[in-house]
Amino acid sequence: MQGAIAAGGVAGALARALPEHLWPASGHGWPWTTFAVNTVGTLLLGYFATRLQERLPPSTYRRPLLGTGLCGALTTFSTLQVEALTLWRHGHVGLGVAYIAGTLAAGLLGIHLATGATRRVRLR
Repeated sequence: MQGAIAAGGVAGALARALPEHLWPASGHGWPWTTFAVNTVGTLLLGYFATRLQERLPPSTYRRPLLGTGLCGALTTFSTLQVEALTLWRHGHVGLGVAYIAGTLAAGLLGIHLATGATRRVRLR
């Protein structure tokens, strides 16, 4: 199981690092890259958690690989915090608060939508 988490974590970290490298946050505007990656990560987590728990036979490795490893490394609360603090240090306190609230709202909405969509798909 630890190998599955590690493999998923490597894939998630690489998937996060590339867009962050290509489009880094400036500290003066909305951190769109982290916001987008975290939102995609919550959509994936909602899908994987629902699909693996409710729709597929039990497996020892799928949930640790995809949920804990991939989605855990893809999404990041620490980068959210650093970017919000950077915005605050640059005098954009309102934007930092909106960024945290917007990210949390997008994450909750992403989980809700992905879970609902996955549950609506007919089983064969």
